[in-house]
Amino acid sequence: MEDRTAIDEHILAARIIPALQGIRAELGCGLRESLEEFQRRYDRLRTERPGDFTLPSEEYGRNFYS
Repeated sequence: MEDRTAIDEHILAARIIPALQGIRAELGCGLRESLEEFQRRYDRLRTERPGDFTLPSEEYGRNFYS
């Protein structure tokens, strides 16, 4: 099981695919559920740790299509 902190670090660094893989492994869920959990964690991190993101919100997820 992937450590929650590691998943958050993937999210902060805009490593979307590894973050989703970690969420799926941690929760044992499908893609839809992992995308929903990713969004919850992303929103929480943007609120709690905005300065830790490597990209501004306008650029985050650019060229990622799910």
